[in-house]
Amino acid sequence: MLVLDEQQTRAALPWPELIAAIADMFGSDCVMPVRHHHEMEVPNEEVATLLLMPAWVPGRYAGVKTVSVFPGNMRRGLPAISGTYLLSSGTTGEMLAAIDGGELTARRTAAASALAARYLARADAEEILVCGTGRLSLNLMLAHGTIRPIKRYRVWGRNAQAADKIAAEARALGLNAEAVANAEAAARKADIICCATLSSEPLISGEWLKPGAHLDLVGAFKPSMRESDDEAIRRASVYVDTRAGAISEAGDIVQPLKSGVLRESDIRAELAELVSGADGGRGNETEITLFKSVGAALEDLAGAILAYETVTARK
Repeated sequence: MLVLDEQQTRAALPWPELIAAIADMFGSDCVMPVRHHHEMEVPNEEVATLLLMPAWVPGRYAGVKTVSVFPGNMRRGLPAISGTYLLSSGTTGEMLAAIDGGELTARRTAAASALAARYLARADAEEILVCGTGRLSLNLMLAHGTIRPIKRYRVWGRNAQAADKIAAEARALGLNAEAVANAEAAARKADIICCATLSSEPLISGEWLKPGAHLDLVGAFKPSMRESDDEAIRRASVYVDTRAGAISEAGDIVQPLKSGVLRESDIRAELAELVSGADGGRGNETEITLFKSVGAALEDLAGAILAYETVTARK
């Protein structure tokens, strides 16, 4: 059985190929049951979350990801998200690979956002603001830089030192990146805004979004969490990775639905419809678009298959 650690997983998932693999999987006959979602008590800390995400392509591959989210790890200097992906044969059930789940999750999440931005962000988008200083931040910058001509990368976080660190890491990779102290000022200039936090209160106001802006909401994966306000929902054309996931789990969608600010029929399309062409995505240069993702098991399966086939092809 193949075992891939964090670095090996990263090397096996280059951005262009990963984005393409996820697009192909959204157009496939992949079976994706509802994921298991369990809260786990952590004494004297925030509640942790255990996620179990199965998916399979009949006759080809099957897999399941186990992921834990421990918000308290941020204070320990540890990643909030960790896990493992188990890939097996869809014909025999033979176990094929164990893949680092944290790295797979970070890269496939950023790749899915970049895939959505291919249809929703302006083609000439040059400036991106990333809100959040966790593992996803740098991945989101790199993934979006693959599909849009980004020239300026801005990072905002509640912890200024953490934002400085992410910006420095981005500069070390050749990106024109800097940390910013004023989220509003940066958001008003940004062509693309990515939020990847565990916030329970809106970070981005819809009033800040300039004409043509694209808002990518990656964090806030529980109904009680939220990264955007009602004005953002009102002003934007709303898209999601999967309707079933977004309307049941994503606070940025669940809360506006409950209050009546958003109706289910207002959700323009899910990612599969963008990929298939059933929805054309951005309609004009001034339209404001919003993409909310909660993660889909088929994205993990696409990444796991790509990693497995990439590594085994080298042998």
